[in-house]
Amino acid sequence: MNLTKLGKIFADQEKFRIKQAEKLIFKDLISDWKQASVFSLALREKLQENLPLAIENKLFISKDGRSAKAIIFLEDGFKIETALMAHGDGRNTACLSCQVGCPLACKFCISGTNFKRNLTLDEILSQALFWARYLKEKKIGRLSNIVFMGSGEPFLNYQNVFQAISYLNSPDYFDISARKISISTIGVSEGIRKMVNEKYQVNLAVSLHFVDERTRVEMMPATKKYSLKKMWEAIDYYIKETNRKVMFEYILIKGLNDSKKEAEALALIMKKPLYAVNLIRYNKTGKLEPSETKAITDFRGVLRNRGVEVVERHRFNEDIFGACGQLIGK
Repeated sequence: MNLTKLGKIFADQEKFRIKQAEKLIFKDLISDWKQASVFSLALREKLQENLPLAIENKLFISKDGRSAKAIIFLEDGFKIETALMAHGDGRNTACLSCQVGCPLACKFCISGTNFKRNLTLDEILSQALFWARYLKEKKIGRLSNIVFMGSGEPFLNYQNVFQAISYLNSPDYFDISARKISISTIGVSEGIRKMVNEKYQVNLAVSLHFVDERTRVEMMPATKKYSLKKMWEAIDYYIKETNRKVMFEYILIKGLNDSKKEAEALALIMKKPLYAVNLIRYNKTGKLEPSETKAITDFRGVLRNRGVEVVERHRFNEDIFGACGQLIGK
């Protein structure tokens, strides 16, 4: 899919024709121009040759059928991952990647070992389109939520990510409410501040994971540039200007950040209005181990007893290598 090329192909057509084409792609969710009966055979053949709609992929479906993950093969030979989480209550969430690999090199994440480049607008939208087609084919509803929590740091591909959001939100394309779109960052302060001025009221999530600066820099080397001090200042500015909640993601890794002492330290930081915590049991990718169930329960209990708003993320895709970069790594 190439939206720029689509415009060029229809440049000599009547204006309503490109609107027809966009409806066929994003609303009717066709995957082959042969299905575009509103166009002449000559135009369909031209589109088929110059702008094929097939998305080359390898699909993996979880045993419970509630989630799926796909490798998408890009035009230059690189591969990216994207995931679908069907919550069973009408919500269907696509987890999108924004980069090929990730430049942040967090030691608990496989995608950080193989950064290549930013994804284009079309490559980001292709992931959402892939899942929209899948949901239609399986007759299990429509794509309702988007999270930019796949491979890559969204604020390091800011322009393409927010341009993609404009399409995801538009009634003419995916028609997904901005309130149902979330961006996850390691705490790129300039990106957080810039997001304040965006017209799309998408949700902000911050990958915190460690409250101690030294440990955080050791495990997430890129945070040496994006210090906790700068991050907290940017987040508080964001909340002051938008009055919107910020979700802090905290991956629980056995023996590293899951003690009651760390829970107490996190609770102190989180005692602010519009701060909330999302606990995530680590998905084993190497030598590091996920926290034990009791440790997670105790950790969550400390936060709740201190009045912190806390949720625990449901585990999806574990049987199909759900962690970022894990499937391609396998």
